[in-house]
Amino acid sequence: MTGRPPLIGISTYLESSARWGVWDLPAALLPAGYHRLVQRTGGLAAQLPPDDPRAAAAVVSRLDGLVIAGGPDVEPVRYGCAPHPRTGPPARERDTWELALIEAALAAGLPLLGVCRGMQLLNVALGGTLVQHLEGHGGPPGVFAHHEVKPVPGTLLARLLPEPVTVPTYHHQALDRLGSGLVPAAYADDGTVEAVELPDAAAFTLGVQWHPEAGDDPRVMAALVAAARA
Repeated sequence: MTGRPPLIGISTYLESSARWGVWDLPAALLPAGYHRLVQRTGGLAAQLPPDDPRAAAAVVSRLDGLVIAGGPDVEPVRYGCAPHPRTGPPARERDTWELALIEAALAAGLPLLGVCRGMQLLNVALGGTLVQHLEGHGGPPGVFAHHEVKPVPGTLLARLLPEPVTVPTYHHQALDRLGSGLVPAAYADDGTVEAVELPDAAAFTLGVQWHPEAGDDPRVMAALVAAARA
């Protein structure tokens, strides 16, 4: 990768209706904070809309790093649970595609960062489960809240963020039982797991429950881009 910016793929939403200009059409879309943060930290950004899961390995083979972005709730059937009354409607096509991307990235040793839903899907991909509803980790609809997270000493995340940090957050679900091999890398004051990592993975593998793309701290994304460049 030396001599050229690494190519970072970012998974996207798939919406049945989106409006811009005179148009109201189905669209694959992504908040601009994601690609801007990849670009700011030295990477090239490529959006990855949902596709046939059989294409995941071919997509991963062309990337230097992968971001699984935030978004809707993971369908509870994916981790063997009935839906909670507060769980959102399923995004089955996106679940299928992103789980295939995660599995392909882990198999290929591709650097991987999961953001919010992306961290939850990483946990589910490795056999973990989710808390389907909790309070106090987001603002009103469409507004990020902020709270402090405390990295766990000795983890990769603690090397990136050696002190507690205040992060932008917007979620109502969290990790419950951790997936195989995952270790907690940060906690909120209420005990919610705010980051996980996979120490035995072949490459950088980190999930954060907050939204780095919505804040001013580039260190988490910069670490993914550096791992992709290595």
